[in-house]
Amino acid sequence: MARLTKMTVEIFQRGQRIASHAYCTVKGRHTTIDAHMPAAHREVAGWNATTLTTRAAAIGPRCAVLVERLLHQRRHPQQAYRSCLGVLSLGQRYGVERLEAACAHALKHGAVSWKSVQAILKNGLDQQPQGVQRTLDLPEHENLRGAAYYQSHQLH
Repeated sequence: MARLTKMTVEIFQRGQRIASHAYCTVKGRHTTIDAHMPAAHREVAGWNATTLTTRAAAIGPRCAVLVERLLHQRRHPQQAYRSCLGVLSLGQRYGVERLEAACAHALKHGAVSWKSVQAILKNGLDQQPQGVQRTLDLPEHENLRGAAYYQSHQLH
């Protein structure tokens, strides 16, 4: 059960108060006590934008730029911490060289998100030479003419 007043928020369990917080009237402001945070949140409580950017810079300059852009996409940079940590964790799975290449690819294409970087790595787009695009293997079909058709039938 919870009890709200103008000054406090109190949480009760079986009639005993187990937590009390000062009530904050500022929109978007949090007053959570670290000990009351879930374990996953406590792990990143000490993180800040500088820490994340420094870790990204250790991977490479493109990774640092991508993390900085992630942080600036949100009204509150803290909202991007999980995305930033997700990007940084991809280095453990794919290696830092591939992560740096994937970040460069994502930046080049304006795909600044954890999901985009993950997809780039998963599909090996980071390992393609720059300027080379994958082509689709299309099935043979009578309506597919190809380059030779257009070279032999020049329009005037």
